[in-house]
Amino acid sequence: MADIAPEDDSLQTQATGELVLRHHLCWRRRDLDGVMAYYHPGIQYHDFFQNRVVGFDDLRDYLRASMPRAPDEAIEHSDRIRVDGDTAFIQYRITLRGSQGLVSFRTSEAITVRDGLIWRVNEYASLVHEQPTRNSRSQPMRPPVSRLGLSPQQLSYLANDLQHYFEQQQPYLDPDLDLQRVAKECGYSRNQISYLLNQVLGQSFYRYVNQARLQHLLAALDKAAPPIRIDEQAFAAGFNSLSAFYRCFRQHTGLSPKAYVKQISLRARAQDTP
Repeated sequence: MADIAPEDDSLQTQATGELVLRHHLCWRRRDLDGVMAYYHPGIQYHDFFQNRVVGFDDLRDYLRASMPRAPDEAIEHSDRIRVDGDTAFIQYRITLRGSQGLVSFRTSEAITVRDGLIWRVNEYASLVHEQPTRNSRSQPMRPPVSRLGLSPQQLSYLANDLQHYFEQQQPYLDPDLDLQRVAKECGYSRNQISYLLNQVLGQSFYRYVNQARLQHLLAALDKAAPPIRIDEQAFAAGFNSLSAFYRCFRQHTGLSPKAYVKQISLRARAQDTP
């Protein structure tokens, strides 16, 4: 649960903090009717990530699409709820996993209260790579404005659904897997998945698929008995090109497949030696 950090002891600040906290608890419980009860009929909800302003009549559908999927779904707050007069400030993080490490949306909201109801919300989001590549620094980046009708929360759901689909169905084992099939079986549009991969996770569809194939192959290598036929393992994992496999393997492990297999054999011999 988020804490309240009032900037002063004024009655206005206290009232604002209490209202925003009650609204926040309804959100955590997925109580859409409860959340809507806290909005002023003249509300303007500014979503700067999607470059849109949502009014009261459209707010229910907008919020339903971004609410937590489960009552216990955590929002990772990066600071307490801070209150100054009629405005409360909330900062939180939504984390996704990409091929280059963790990727997060750092989101902030300024919530203004009028007549005992939430009258205006300004929501911002910036993209951060939490585990940067060598010789680079983690810096907030403003992603291209989402014109697909997806908020940072919805993009995190999409990423989780995509990862779950790959883990459970293992579609990458099909060497002819394409983006259209993945989109159809995940229940999203081709453009939505392409935006997530390219603009948010920073990788192409085929790189995402080949990373899944490589993880499958590395798990198989750990269980394989010698002699290990690495090319056969690559094709069994879904790679349809040895050149693509060798390139992906070296980028991930820093070794050639032959050197990696040699290390596995040496470890196996060492374990067998009394």
